[in-house]
Amino acid sequence: MGYNYAKKRCRMLFGKIEYLNLLPFHLFMKRYTRSSSQAMSFRYKKGVPAKINAEYAARRVDAAFISSIKARNERYVDLGIIAKKEVLSVLLIPSQTYQADKESATSNVLAKVLGLKGEVLIGDKALRHYLNSDEKGTDLAKAWHDKYKLPFVFAVLCYQQHDAEIKKLARTFKKNRQKIPQYQLINASKRTGISPKAIQHYLSYISYDLDNKAKAGLRKFWHLAKEHQ
Repeated sequence: MGYNYAKKRCRMLFGKIEYLNLLPFHLFMKRYTRSSSQAMSFRYKKGVPAKINAEYAARRVDAAFISSIKARNERYVDLGIIAKKEVLSVLLIPSQTYQADKESATSNVLAKVLGLKGEVLIGDKALRHYLNSDEKGTDLAKAWHDKYKLPFVFAVLCYQQHDAEIKKLARTFKKNRQKIPQYQLINASKRTGISPKAIQHYLSYISYDLDNKAKAGLRKFWHLAKEHQ
């Protein structure tokens, strides 16, 4: 990519959520760390959103995409996991009672904010359900948009330290988005059981730019979520 970096070495522990919605970011990070090997050293701690939230709160990771419900009082950059309308991977499945997804934080609260009952399903398993089931369920991001006409922000990139490095990383990602190579789509398909074509289609629903409209949606969610925490 031809980036220019300071020579001072930076060691950072990054929380890594291996859902498909972050596939473009993870591939970018591989290129970024190779290009910046003289300046930055990244290590990763992997887990589902709920686990990474806990690791971040305990200060065991320096930076991560933190569930938006947990990010209100944290420092963050203008990078997130955002659905402009539909998202396909955050669903509410019909059920007589409310059932939370143990991997989730934000989506569980979102269902309550919207006053909807059912079983919350998030991530790659939710996308598989959407693709393979006749009963698609309710897309919670679409339900949010239908009601408030705003994007929904599921997570934001938060940081504890290394402010300049994280801000540069976020700017570089937004400026240097590249197509996902076919072999990487095949690898992701083998890991998740979702076809490369379906992965590409799904990623077209995901935005990473925490722009003014997305920030308005985030503030709206924070306001409405107060009575459900």
